[in-house]
Amino acid sequence: MAEGSKKTDLISWEAEEYIVRDKTAWWYVGLVVVGLVLSGLSIWLQWWTFLVVVILSIIALVIYVLRPPRMLRYSMSNKGVSEGERLYAYSEFKSFGILQEAGHFAIVLTPRKRFAPRVTVYFPEAQGEEIVDAFGARLPMEEVKLDMLDRLIKFLRI
Repeated sequence: MAEGSKKTDLISWEAEEYIVRDKTAWWYVGLVVVGLVLSGLSIWLQWWTFLVVVILSIIALVIYVLRPPRMLRYSMSNKGVSEGERLYAYSEFKSFGILQEAGHFAIVLTPRKRFAPRVTVYFPEAQGEEIVDAFGARLPMEEVKLDMLDRLIKFLRI
């Protein structure tokens, strides 16, 4: 096997695909109230397509929040970071940063392409220093702040 074609994992770990935020009964009550208000408004204004969108959105949101996160296998090689079978090449990203929320740690990869989404990779605290050092050897580190969508998702506890 040629030297350039070897895929050597430097570090491997497992982590959940997203943070599960606790939702109280009031969260579900609020969801139903918002759904009923938007449904009532769409019926009153006879926006039938909007009514269907509201109902499907509420159903999809409930299914999403009730589904437990999958445990994903991550590994870093000389080519990039793998999430399951998907490889994210280091060349796709201009920098990385670290986020910490409620005892969960994540690497956030900032893409080079303007409208490409950021990639968030969660990792266990025990391997944190090793993982951050490995990313730091390949990409520059920058401070990462939550964007508007991330703040909204966090506020809504999704």
